[in-house]
Amino acid sequence: MKSKKRGFTLIEILIVVAIIGLIASLIMPNIFKKFEESKTKIAQAQVETLSSAVRSYMLDEDKCPPSLGDLIKKPSDDKKWHGPYLSKKKIPLDPWGHPYYYKCPGEHGSFDLCSLGPDNKMGKKAICNWK
Repeated sequence: MKSKKRGFTLIEILIVVAIIGLIASLIMPNIFKKFEESKTKIAQAQVETLSSAVRSYMLDEDKCPPSLGDLIKKPSDDKKWHGPYLSKKKIPLDPWGHPYYYKCPGEHGSFDLCSLGPDNKMGKKAICNWK
């Protein structure tokens, strides 16, 4: 008595793999586009949060913080400091893993604060507090 075994042929498997590849090629660009858009929105939110913290520091101290690190670390001789000015007590990196650009006094206002974007260059993709 012989049992009949039925399986998938090589052609059937190749057709299924081709269909999955076609579907993936249509969906993946949209997923990556949304992922990059979300990084830009995160950077915008972080620039706003850091800008608010810098402004709070400026109200207390009547001057700009020398660096973003001064938003979380009290100078030893400062009695006016009411920080930390960031709730997480750490300066975040931008979504692309780079430190934020900070300059005080700024060229575009009292201070300049930017995420330089995915290419880490001041240009079109930079997310800044003056744009």
